[in-house]
Amino acid sequence: MDVTAIIIAASIPSALTGFCFWLIEQRLQKRAKKQEDEEKQRRENEEKREKLREQQELFLVQGIGAAIALGEATAKAVQRIPDAHCNGDMHAALEYAAKVKHEQKDFLTEQGIGALFD
Repeated sequence: MDVTAIIIAASIPSALTGFCFWLIEQRLQKRAKKQEDEEKQRRENEEKREKLREQQELFLVQGIGAAIALGEATAKAVQRIPDAHCNGDMHAALEYAAKVKHEQKDFLTEQGIGALFD
């Protein structure tokens, strides 16, 4: 055997091993890319859900404000009726509604200002 045959015989297993490692590396890269894409999609879905939750929270706060305003308007209208004998419960309920409305407004204002500086 001459030197060329020995070099060729030794390089064939090395080439096959190198090719196998290259295939394994390609599969690992594909798997990593797929996982990155899935993670990106998951994050996008999570951000979308969070925005929908924020919007739902806004609608809840607006609904509560509307309900309090309607209750106050109804109570004040009933108080103006001469034959309606409003007891202390009506006045207490009006005071409580006003207190809750102002506390909610103060809380939301505080949260908004806090969000500006975070």
